[in-house]
Amino acid sequence: MPKLLEVRGLVRRFGGLTAVDGIDLDVAEGEMVSVIGPNGAGKTTLFNLVTGLDHPDDGSVRLAGEDVTGLAPEALARRRVARTFQHGRVFGNLTVMDNVLIGAHTRLKVARPGWPILGAVAELGRALFGVFEPAVEEYALKAEAREILKLFGDRLLPRQDQPAYSLSYANRRRVEIARALALKPRILFLDEPTAGMNPTETNEIMEIVRGLKATGLTIVLIEHKLDMVMRLSDRIVVMDDGARIAEGPPSAVRHDPKVIAAYLGHGSVGGADDRAAGAVAEPRLKAVAGGRA
Repeated sequence: MPKLLEVRGLVRRFGGLTAVDGIDLDVAEGEMVSVIGPNGAGKTTLFNLVTGLDHPDDGSVRLAGEDVTGLAPEALARRRVARTFQHGRVFGNLTVMDNVLIGAHTRLKVARPGWPILGAVAELGRALFGVFEPAVEEYALKAEAREILKLFGDRLLPRQDQPAYSLSYANRRRVEIARALALKPRILFLDEPTAGMNPTETNEIMEIVRGLKATGLTIVLIEHKLDMVMRLSDRIVVMDDGARIAEGPPSAVRHDPKVIAAYLGHGSVGGADDRAAGAVAEPRLKAVAGGRA
């Protein structure tokens, strides 16, 4: 498969701290790669550098062969790079529908619906009523947004006209994923999409991600829930102290001594979810190393 994302020698320093230390990362078209590591390993900083929220001190990022190092998020959005955030970001005073439509803003002037009938309506509107073209496109985009909301079952579609602030935490996270999908991304970065979710909610998101992967969408995932990582990933990259310490398929990574040592050394597999459940590194890593996936 051709490489879609190529990261070479990426470095980010904050004073005397090197948060990302010479990271190389390749992601092929249609591949799902997970980035894991203890808290403070530099995973989200890496995402920020690749998606334009921060600028590297050294190194390069190439997307489909184009050097996109340091491009702003809006420029990357025009190249169909979408992401979600570790702590979730939605517009609380906007409805669920409007939040999702925001994800399609870079396509508004060139929207081409994927459904033939809507596409024909849009083209007819452009030909006959050019002055009303934005309204025609908005109609088409809303139809697309409803299809995206359907991916989440009855969690979002019945609530499409509700303000986002009225939703549960888990549903706000779902809205954020839906908004990212509205961009029709070529590559999707998911930063801990199941953080704060219970096992049932986590499984729902896992099945959605599995379905997206099946469509051929390229996905890069940060996730502390290792069972989900092992089930879904084609390849796993492990970071510790800003550096890449291991890389490979789940079957290899789960047995890598450097990976087990990194988690044991930090005393925690994940974030607040693991600590709140009273989990510690050793039993979790033993379970993973034992092949439970």
